[in-house]
Amino acid sequence: MAWPGLRFVTGGESHGPQLTAVVDGFPAGLSVNRDEIDYQLARRQQGYGRGGRMAIERDRVSIAGGVRRGKTTGAPVVLVIENRDWVNWERYMQSSPDVDESRAVRVPRPGHADLPGAIKYGHYDIRDVLERSSARETAARTAVGALARILLSAVGITISGKVLQIGPMKFKGGIQSDDTDEELARLVDEVRLRGDTLGGIFEVSASGVPVGLGSYSQWDRRLDGRLAGAIMSIPGIKGVEIGMGFEAAGKYGSEVHDPIYYHPAQGFYRQTNGAGGIEGGVTNGQPVVIRAAMKPIPTLLSPLPSVDLITKEVKGASVERSDVCAIFAAEVVGEAVLAWELASALLEKFGGDSLAELETRVEQWREYVQQF
Repeated sequence: MAWPGLRFVTGGESHGPQLTAVVDGFPAGLSVNRDEIDYQLARRQQGYGRGGRMAIERDRVSIAGGVRRGKTTGAPVVLVIENRDWVNWERYMQSSPDVDESRAVRVPRPGHADLPGAIKYGHYDIRDVLERSSARETAARTAVGALARILLSAVGITISGKVLQIGPMKFKGGIQSDDTDEELARLVDEVRLRGDTLGGIFEVSASGVPVGLGSYSQWDRRLDGRLAGAIMSIPGIKGVEIGMGFEAAGKYGSEVHDPIYYHPAQGFYRQTNGAGGIEGGVTNGQPVVIRAAMKPIPTLLSPLPSVDLITKEVKGASVERSDVCAIFAAEVVGEAVLAWELASALLEKFGGDSLAELETRVEQWREYVQQF
């Protein structure tokens, strides 16, 4: 049986002992510094509007396989993030039959996976749904993406991102989680007092991406489709656009598409990037630019009406500890998701069981493109 070149799976619950990610197909010889992964995990925990859980967790990664002497070996890389909150939840979340049921959840929250998940898997305690559908899972994906961006950096590809909008507030040029904005703080505080939540829009991008990642030959190999699906898989994301995106629908073709120029010293180039770095499902050498819209968090301190799974009585939806706004965290996860998909597409095109092989092939390709 043939396996795909690069893949990963995650496991673990929001209040379980740990989150685990297993990354398979990663090339050997890549220097991995745990601090670089921990840095991305710390970024994911930042941003005004985060809830009490972030005051408990101090996410750090342990590498339990696939790295020796500071470098990947070619074996699966195993990443582990411990949940510090586990000590407060062990009797409710343990795997043995004698679980404390006092924190069972019976009333589904509108906007969450609670009700459809309970129906799908036959659960009458919604905690069996929410513990895995929780955005806590994205900590593992952030670690995986951090590993991927180390690989991308080795071949000259860099990832960045910014938040463009939070609720009704738009930020020209975007902001980062460590930026100070008093107006934003007031908005978040007001919304918190009302027991409500906020969504937003973020942008992630990649520069230094070579021409030719992805393919137009089959629908499932189109890189823009893969990126859109990956970004949409982040909890709370309800809209994705690449390049000019939805704005292009209201413009003429002459205003949207990027004219092509040529110079002997640099080859083909563009002066605009309405396509967001992808044409026909294939990267064109321009920066890859993606924006995503995140809905307001569905866990409300002033809960919406719902129905008890057992009694069918109308009740207020269950309330779990949550954030008022998590758009800064979503942006960091967006960077991680972008990094992973680009790393996958990179290895699909260039292959290589070791970093040295990959670096050589990418450099040769860049020379070929410039001379084309």
